[in-house]
Amino acid sequence: MQTDVLIVGQGICGTLLSWWLHKEGKSFMVIDDGAENSSSKIAAGIINPVTGRRYVRTWMAEELSGFAQTTYTELGQYLDAVLLYGRNIIDFFPSPQMRNAFIERISENDTFLRAYPDQNRFNEFFHYDFGCGEIGPAYSVSLQILLSLWQKKLAAMQALHEEKFRIEELQVKEDGVQYGNISAQKIVFCEGILATDNPWFSLLPFSAIKGEALVIECEDLPVDHVFKRGIMLAPLPQKNTFWVGSNYQWEFEDGKPSEQFFTATTNALNRWLKKPYKVIEHKAAVRPATVERRPFVGFHPVFQNVGILNGMGTKGTSLAPFFAHQLAQHIVYNYPLAPEADVKRFSRMLSGRYE
Repeated sequence: MQTDVLIVGQGICGTLLSWWLHKEGKSFMVIDDGAENSSSKIAAGIINPVTGRRYVRTWMAEELSGFAQTTYTELGQYLDAVLLYGRNIIDFFPSPQMRNAFIERISENDTFLRAYPDQNRFNEFFHYDFGCGEIGPAYSVSLQILLSLWQKKLAAMQALHEEKFRIEELQVKEDGVQYGNISAQKIVFCEGILATDNPWFSLLPFSAIKGEALVIECEDLPVDHVFKRGIMLAPLPQKNTFWVGSNYQWEFEDGKPSEQFFTATTNALNRWLKKPYKVIEHKAAVRPATVERRPFVGFHPVFQNVGILNGMGTKGTSLAPFFAHQLAQHIVYNYPLAPEADVKRFSRMLSGRYE
């Protein structure tokens, strides 16, 4: 079988890369084993233009947000599903110091932050003593629905192999790659944290981050916003269900759900929520972040047919549409990649073992 691009992994990166290649009329084959503990499948899908305790604007915030909004809207129309929800973030200040930091950023004319006009609106649902602010425009994306519907579309196009990729069976040649009976001009690894063991890209400065989340059932909570008070609480498509999480663990023993997270998060919910809730699921995964907080995009400096789209970290929902599109344009038209993301910025490191 002959194809233009072989894609390894159907998380958010593999899904969006294959989407853009499909739009360009290029042939591709996606290999994915359907693992349920991938970081894309447990993520909340929140697009948040600020980060940190100082409410710093994220890298390329305006450009990424607008591009992501257009991409998920178009994909939703193609798949006949609502994938994108406009949900500004209501940030309940845990202390006077955090409230003052928010007000200070507003005074600096940060266009993503604003005072919330009705400070008492959420009293029925939440305990909060120091007021709240609003962050936006912000969005939530139904990643699980997107990944599931695109998987079905790939199967219908006969562009999906549901199996574990066996890297030892890949042959890299001067004019392409061979994997079993699949011949491709290029291969792109979109394999998440597994890339840390990839023989072509394992030297890249990955920084693995474990994330955990609870799915809770809670009646009568509003669904028009994402809520934040140390932890995030985001509405899910299923009625009365919410994603609760947003913790980052740089040191961890394994990628499994931990009792420590469960206890800390339920204690936080008990202090915050005024409504009763029930935990219906506890999830965990390890995210493929990077030391310098910039993604890895492009092709190996020595093996020009071997590529990567990875390292999106905690901002994958906003980063992946833009950089998957950029990589697709690079493959089809040889357009340049953003220098901050191009994996060739590590050419010396990646080439060293082959000199």
